[in-house]
Order: sequence, then structure tokens, then C-alpha cells
Amino acid sequence: MRSVVLAFVFVFVFRAAAYDSLDPNGNITIKWDIMSWTADGYVAVVTMNNFQMYRHIMSPGWTLGWAWAKKEVIWSMVGAQTTEQGDCSKFKAAIPHCCKKTPTVVDLLPGVPYNQQYANCCKGGVVAAWGQDPLSSVSAFQVSVGQAGTSNKTVKLPKNFTLLGPGPGYTCGPAKIVPSTTFLTPDKRRKTQALMTWNVTCTYSQFLARKNPSCCVSFSSFYNETITPCPSCTCGCQNKNSCVKSDSKILTMAGVNTPRKDNAPLLQCTHHMCPVRVHWHVKLNYKDYWRVKIAITNFNYRMNYTLWSLVIQHPNLNNVTQVFSFDYKPLVPYESINDTGMFYGMKYYNDLLMEAGPLGNVQSEVLLQKDKNTFSFKQGWAFPRKVYFNGDECMLPQPDAYPYLPNSARQKSLPFLTLVSCVLLVIFTAW
Repeated sequence: MRSVVLAFVFVFVFRAAAYDSLDPNGNITIKWDIMSWTADGYVAVVTMNNFQMYRHIMSPGWTLGWAWAKKEVIWSMVGAQTTEQGDCSKFKAAIPHCCKKTPTVVDLLPGVPYNQQYANCCKGGVVAAWGQDPLSSVSAFQVSVGQAGTSNKTVKLPKNFTLLGPGPGYTCGPAKIVPSTTFLTPDKRRKTQALMTWNVTCTYSQFLARKNPSCCVSFSSFYNETITPCPSCTCGCQNKNSCVKSDSKILTMAGVNTPRKDNAPLLQCTHHMCPVRVHWHVKLNYKDYWRVKIAITNFNYRMNYTLWSLVIQHPNLNNVTQVFSFDYKPLVPYESINDTGMFYGMKYYNDLLMEAGPLGNVQSEVLLQKDKNTFSFKQGWAFPRKVYFNGDECMLPQPDAYPYLPNSARQKSLPFLTLVSCVLLVIFTAW
């Protein structure tokens, strides 16, 4: 009984951690379509669709793994490759591409020969978010599988799917047989369908990806000189001893900006020790509008953020009038609430957030129309409720530290005291 309760608690906690209220239907779906039978197996097309609105897979790209149900081997692949061949010593004539029980597959890099390419392949494993670029949110490859069975009844579904993209955080469910995929011929006059199809759904959990946040948020405003910084050690201070100052001579050494295989960061020394900081500045106040400046700063000397995205939840985002130097798209997780928007870089202009240094930042300004029923500068209303960078939620300052309006109670008491003084002066003068 105790084990059942523990299992229930684990499932509940995992689902809660993986659930994203701003993207409730977001997932990566891996579709496996058997297109033809061979002498000892089949040829399949494996398609990875990223249905997440604002979380993409950045360089160095996705890594897909699974465990064969029987003694399958991979004879050949187009558009991808396995990282290891495994022990193929029992094969004499033709040598398979991979004989491992648990193969690990990666995408090919751009520029490979044409005969090794497949549609939507060869992007180095980079897959855009569906909400940002639907056409680039797909990755695919072709695989020829042997010793697998040659009919729907003899083929066994692979097990234990894993997806890394490019780090941990994704959990994949079991493969499930679904209705066969239909395809339209190039002349669009005839439909064909796969001989067999199964799907695997993978969901992301920031809780599983890392124990500390990967970004933080700071605030400032025109009506208060106080800047609310990121909290100290927001992203953990385990890199405190290896961080470098912005004027350190180590930054002139060759190769210091080269990413490492273990993705170890080289952070600029800050009190928050985060790779990324988002700053929200309430800049101007007009009669019917108000203006906000947003700045994203990269403090990691070993990381370029490609296809970066910034998601912000604020009640006045339902009245965005103009966004300068960023692309913007509203996100509507609930039909009746439009308080969330996605900002991302303009293609070939600022869609690459450079590593730490003089060029390691991107900035924009947002003009918003006031909603007279709700707009206020009081009690931190002008600051966002949630901020996500590249799909991970950033740590916000404590509400009691937000820039506040000048104390109006004190200003209101002065005229009252002046009035009392005047009354008393008149009384004494009359005497």
C-alpha cells in the first residue's frame, strides 16, 4: 500500500512539474511511419514535431534514443546517424550501420552530401518552437531496420524512448500505435498511407532539467531611482570560484569562448551568477500610453543563444501598440485571457544573442495602451507576473523590493498642517 501511495505522489509531482500553464498543450511528438517492408524488416520515416509554443531545441541539437524490443539492427540511415555502431561482428557480408540494443541518434550537420539528406534534416539538431517558426519546428530522418519482422503483427514497438535537447529535462512516454499517417502525392491528386504508425510524446520539465533557475529578472522605473536587482545567488553560486571579471586577461586567451562537451559555463562574475538576466524598465508615462524598455543580457562567455525567445505575462499585454526591434506574438493559453506574449529576435538582425561581452545583449521597447479600468503604477502592477527565457522560467525579485511610487501620504499631510497653522495664525491675530 505504501509503495502505491509513493508511486501516486511521484506521478502527481512529475505531472505538476511538467505542466506549463502558459503552454498547456506543448510537447514534442515523435512519429514513426513504416513506409515499406524489406526482406527482414522495414523502412521507416521518423519525424520529430515540436508543438511547444516558445521552447525550441538549440545547438548542439537533439539526441534521440530507444531500446529495441527484439534483436533489431539499423541497416542504414538517411538524414541522421547513430553515435556508435556497436558490435556487428556476427555479420559477414553486409555490415549494419548500428547493432546496439540501445542506439543513440543525432541529426546531421548542414552541408552534408545530397545523397545523405532527407526532408527537414541536417540542421545540426536545431528545431524551432512552433509558435516562433512553424516551418522550422520539424526534424526528420529515414531508417532501414532489419531483424524486425515484416508485418504489422510481427513488428514490435521500441521501448524506453529518451530525448535530450541539448540537455536533460524531457521525459518520453511509451510508443503507442495510432491510425496510419496519410500522405498527399506531389500532384495532390492521390493519397497514400503508411503501413504502420506509432507515436511517442515527450514533455519538458524545468524541475528535471536543473535544480537552479537559468535566468533572473531585475526591475527599474522612471518614478524611482531605486533599481531592484536579481536576488543574490539566484542561479546558484557553485560557479562563484570559477567566474571571471569583465576585464580579466583570461578573456583574451584563444578558445575561451569555445563551448565544452559538458556544457560547463564560463560566467561573468555577478552577485546573481545567472547566465542570462532580463531587465524590465518602466520608461515613460503618457496620457493614454506607457512605455517599457526590455533588455536581455548574456553573462556566459561560452554560449551563443540562437533563436532565443522571451515570454512575458502581464495584464496589459492585451493592449500592445508597438514593439521596437523585436518580433512579437501574443500567446493565448486561455480563450478569455490575453495577458501573455512572446518576444523574439528579428531574423538576421538580432535573433542571435551573443556570448558575454560588449555584444552580449539585445534590447527593445514596447508601447502599450492603458486600460483605464486596471492600469496603475501602484503596488508593482507595472511589472511582469512571469518571465520565461528560452522556455525556462526566470526568478523574479520579491514583491516588497519592487520600485515603488513616492510616498504620497507624506505629501498629503503637508497641506493639512499648513492649513492648521494658517487657522491658528488667524485666531491669534484676531486676539
